Amino acid sequence: MAVNNTEAVRKSLPKRYRRERNFRMIGLSAIMVGLAFVFLLFFNIISKGYSAFTQSYIALPITFAEETIDPQGNRDPKAIAGANYSSLIKSALRERFPDVSGRKNKRKLYRIVSSGAVYDMQAMVEKDHSLIRQTKTLWLLADDEVDMYMKGYVSDTEARTQEADATVTVTKGNVAIQSQGQFTGLVEIARGNSEEVIRQGERRIGHVRSKQDTARQDLELQRQRLEEAKSFGHTNAEERFAEIITEVEGRIDTLQREIDALETRITSIQATLDDPDGVLQQTPESASLLIRAHGGIIKVTSISANIINGEPLVALKQTGPLKPGEWKILSVQTPEQDRRFSDKSIAWSESLRNDGMIESKFNVPFFTHGDSREPEQSGIAGALMGSFYTLVVTLLLSFPIGVSAAIYLEEFAPKNRWSDLIEVNINNLAAVPSIVFGLLGLAVFINFFGMPRSAPVVGGVVLALMTLPTIIIASRAALKSVPPSIREAALGMGASRMQTIFHHVLPLAMPGMLTGSIIGMAQALGETAPLLMIGLVAFIVDIPGSAFDPSTVLPVQIYLWADSPERAFVERTSAAIIVLLVFLITMNALAVLLRKKFERRW
Repeated sequence: MAVNNTEAVRKSLPKRYRRERNFRMIGLSAIMVGLAFVFLLFFNIISKGYSAFTQSYIALPITFAEETIDPQGNRDPKAIAGANYSSLIKSALRERFPDVSGRKNKRKLYRIVSSGAVYDMQAMVEKDHSLIRQTKTLWLLADDEVDMYMKGYVSDTEARTQEADATVTVTKGNVAIQSQGQFTGLVEIARGNSEEVIRQGERRIGHVRSKQDTARQDLELQRQRLEEAKSFGHTNAEERFAEIITEVEGRIDTLQREIDALETRITSIQATLDDPDGVLQQTPESASLLIRAHGGIIKVTSISANIINGEPLVALKQTGPLKPGEWKILSVQTPEQDRRFSDKSIAWSESLRNDGMIESKFNVPFFTHGDSREPEQSGIAGALMGSFYTLVVTLLLSFPIGVSAAIYLEEFAPKNRWSDLIEVNINNLAAVPSIVFGLLGLAVFINFFGMPRSAPVVGGVVLALMTLPTIIIASRAALKSVPPSIREAALGMGASRMQTIFHHVLPLAMPGMLTGSIIGMAQALGETAPLLMIGLVAFIVDIPGSAFDPSTVLPVQIYLWADSPERAFVERTSAAIIVLLVFLITMNALAVLLRKKFERRW
């Protein structure tokens, strides 16, 4: 046979090779883009959620007073269980911060310790009665706001050690730090804060003016409508439009007063900035400046080149001279009015951290607690157990039914229009949206059969129906992959058709069946929509003890937390997603390992 070496073929070869290289590059680029998006997804989730695996704890010396826990002294379990343990925590906090006064400030102080610490203390005393009358330092769960601050989510902060000589004096609750012109650097920070307040005020004025212009346009429109109503003699319409006009005019006046107040404030701040020797006032709109000196923490209220005035948030242990390096200033960039965590709470947290009384520890409650309204007390234990029971029910129903159906359809069913119709419907069911199965479960299993709502047994049945097509299709493919020679050899040796299938074909097809089943179970683990329809979205605090107890599952728990406004729930949402991804990756890796271990090639 002659080889085609014409000139046209030789000229086309570089073009063909170039197209092949371009096609390979496009395919490689597509893979790289896909991997980049996967990496971005994992990086985003892990960066937001890894910190949830640690939790802040506060060390407090707790005195287990007998008159509070067991006044009768007979160690009655009911009395111990009903004791006021929160008063013990409050007493320890008051001893640590004796200068805190006023009911509002005390309530704010008490909130730095989680309300769940009470139950931990109760469990300790119920387990060991010898703690009564003792004083013991306990690491108590910190509130979620404290935890968020310690992890740097509340605000960007910057601590600077001051290299200036100064003298501290306290007069009637006000603190003054004096030095001879050595606060220039701090003044520049305060000037920057004041300039930012001016910029925010100007942006606010622009926003208010825009609203005012819109109100004026509305006012003009309502006046035109009033004139039209007068021309037609519609008395009721005239009264209604007159009321609207009065309301709009009042709104315009209110906006103008806000603009005047903002302009006055900006003018006052700008005048202070223009004066080189002026005293810069710190306002709630500016970044907070906190000074740690002599064992206390001071909030700066005004600052100049020679003197700093402030209020003590944590009482100073002494007054007098400050040497260079003995005091620090902490700049909290987010203004106090824009955050829930106040300057006083920050000062108490910083004081505890400086004394080594706040530490981050492994977040055991995240894996042992059920859901909670308090982020620091919430955990995934209930959702994990709910997912476990749901998947057990799903596996017990879907695997034997799916494998049996696949064996019948592949090995025993006659090839006619009925079997073709069944195959078409199985393939179609694999593409049905999952929420349809949820509607089926709600209508049939709950409303008709009366099965318990929000129970894993119902979720397992619904997910079993959803997983069946996947298992049947994968099992049939596994049976088809067994060579016909296996069947022929078994039948030739005298085995019956049933013996051939169950003794020879099925063991060889089982790895593929297991792989398909595990992939189907992994898909079921991540489903949310069908479970929402059957009530597994309920807020469940207790950890379920069986498949018939009210429960939720991990994807639904993630859905619930994602809808919560607290920043700590954002962290826990990402952490729960990490746990779910670990389970999914593990299940898929198990499917790959089973296929590699048991797969036989012919």
